[in-house]
Amino acid sequence: MARSTHFTIFVVFILCLIIPVTYSLPFIVLHGISDKCSSRGGAKFTKLLSNWSGSQGYCVEIGDGSWDSWFMPLHEQTKIACDKVKSMSELSDGYNLVSLSQGSLIGRGIVEFCEGGPPVKNFISLAGIHAGEASVPLCTTTFICILADFIMELGIYSKYVQDISAYLKGCEFLPQINNEIAGKRNSTYKERFASLENLVLIMFEQDTVLIPKETAWFGYYPDGSFDVILPAQQTPLYTEDWIGLKTLDEAGKVKFINVSGGHLDISQSDMKKYIVPYLTDEASSQLTTRAESSSSHRWLSSMWNFFMKLGGSKEDQLLLSIVY
Repeated sequence: MARSTHFTIFVVFILCLIIPVTYSLPFIVLHGISDKCSSRGGAKFTKLLSNWSGSQGYCVEIGDGSWDSWFMPLHEQTKIACDKVKSMSELSDGYNLVSLSQGSLIGRGIVEFCEGGPPVKNFISLAGIHAGEASVPLCTTTFICILADFIMELGIYSKYVQDISAYLKGCEFLPQINNEIAGKRNSTYKERFASLENLVLIMFEQDTVLIPKETAWFGYYPDGSFDVILPAQQTPLYTEDWIGLKTLDEAGKVKFINVSGGHLDISQSDMKKYIVPYLTDEASSQLTTRAESSSSHRWLSSMWNFFMKLGGSKEDQLLLSIVY
């Protein structure tokens, strides 16, 4: 009997060694302005990332999507997003966050402001408006221009008027999330942001929606000038480490990625190269000890990619149209 028990234990031990044991962190997607989770591009974006990474993805919608992305204050949008991630049991052990354009501000709001929320491990930002916006976004039609002017007048995240005192007084969201207000800087915001395992900042080389496009890397114009663009490392936000960006960068946790294309025009190959690695088991290995071999999820993802190619799917097909 003793031999049989020992043999059973030995077999179970061997099986534990050879059978892959993996756990992929889930991820959420936060879309940009004028978009919604049910849009064709956004839904496909989330689905493909799930298929390639083997991780479950969720697009988190705020209000009715498109309309509220324009007119709902960003503090309110952030609170709704915070409440949603706290209510999702799937995220309780932590999750990764993928954000598009304005969604990057909501994502940072979740990281910095969301009290008692599950931890964000990897933050992937595509064309984020991190340092502000110096133009009227998407002003291609009269109706859009009226909406855009309204947004700019609200001072949500604009530094269009190059008067730093007026900006700090009138802008309601960006100065707080960037910890810019002297005497009111919150060490908790910095601590939470600096706790990220990876921060991936993707800038689009031909982006004409974000002015300057370097805002995706926390770069911006110096106060009172449009002649030069300061890289992130030369801004006070970085040098004085208001939100922990310098801390992350010096630890090798910030990835500054430049891809070809207009605003959010990302190809499938660039998605696989620059986003998927931060959604897989390997990128989240600190959560738990696991085998490094391929899992059933990974095998299924490989088969999916094989049949997609067999069916004529183009690797560099652009997924997201020009949405802010």
